Amino acid sequence: MTSPTDHQLMLKVRDGEIANLGHLFERYHESLYNFFVRLSGNQQFSQDLVQEVFFRMLKYRHAYRDNSQFTSWMYQIARHVRFDQLRKKQREVTLDDQEEPMSSDPAPGERIEKSQELALLRGALAKLSPEKREVLILSRFQRLKYEQIAEILGCEIGAVKVRVYRAIKDLRNAFFQIQGEKAS
Repeated sequence: MTSPTDHQLMLKVRDGEIANLGHLFERYHESLYNFFVRLSGNQQFSQDLVQEVFFRMLKYRHAYRDNSQFTSWMYQIARHVRFDQLRKKQREVTLDDQEEPMSSDPAPGERIEKSQELALLRGALAKLSPEKREVLILSRFQRLKYEQIAEILGCEIGAVKVRVYRAIKDLRNAFFQIQGEKAS
């Protein structure tokens, strides 16, 4: 017996079988967390956003349509949650509310050279505008298809391709700029 697809599980959640949301959480909490961490660099904030996404999926389950693609719908919710939380956070800014910088710690077992390149890449990614960072994370790190990204962003596939191309170009320039600064 094969396990139900994401779409089938979400249809069950929509129809009142709430327990199936747990299966979707198990499948997607880690990728959503990585999406948010790569955008914000803040681990605690990212964990909170993941919880909020699943809360909203439950709250707005009746809006899920038969012809929807689950991951596109989920990432649309994730984008809304992030924007809402950023707006809320900007209103609540205090001197104590410092965001954690992106970690440049190397992953266990990686060579030093590889970890240095990864740190440079993270720094270059952090220099990109939020829109360019988001489209790169969706396409390269979350491995979504351009069709899905177009649906999430509410634009044409061609526009997504152009945005990804420009984001990669800017990332490359930022990477080499940082690399040049480190060499000096």
